[in-house]
Amino acid sequence: MARTQAFDTAAAVRSAREVFWESGYEDAAIPTLERATGLNRSSIYNAFGSKRGLFDAAVESYLDEVVRPMLRPFAETPVAPDAIVDYLGRLRSTFLDSDSPAFAHGCLLINSATSPIARDAAVREVVAAYREELRAAVGRGVLAHRPTHDTDANARLADACTAMIVAAFALTRVDNVAALQCIDTAIRLLDDHT
Repeated sequence: MARTQAFDTAAAVRSAREVFWESGYEDAAIPTLERATGLNRSSIYNAFGSKRGLFDAAVESYLDEVVRPMLRPFAETPVAPDAIVDYLGRLRSTFLDSDSPAFAHGCLLINSATSPIARDAAVREVVAAYREELRAAVGRGVLAHRPTHDTDANARLADACTAMIVAAFALTRVDNVAALQCIDTAIRLLDDHT
């Protein structure tokens, strides 16, 4: 008879997510994950199959609990005209908050895209899907902000803003000022093209 799981899976995944977010997949040692989750190695492997399985669960948790709540205003019908400006303002505030994980660690997915784990096709697919989800959300925000402008011009502006957001997440770990400048550039691009 199989034993019942005696731990909160979501809490364990969130704790592991913090380790992966801070250290990256490769540098997240099993003993560190054990300490963070309160689980022993066998419990981790029984519940998630492997360290990689735990990482995959952490990425899904990151998307569901960190990324998508920030993008939710872009899913409303209609999208508010200031949704994109508000989103960029929230990102800017996050990059100013030294207690925010994004301030210290950037974006779990962008970090993964620039580390050895990105050689894995499944990880590349998740990162590409995240970038497309972000781009689509920003595109809806730009369209709501500039409804009377040319579709191609709005698409180019959405591409530029998305690139600035990705750059900000990539830079914040090493140069928070540069990350803020990227967000400010995206805000200026919107202002200049309104």
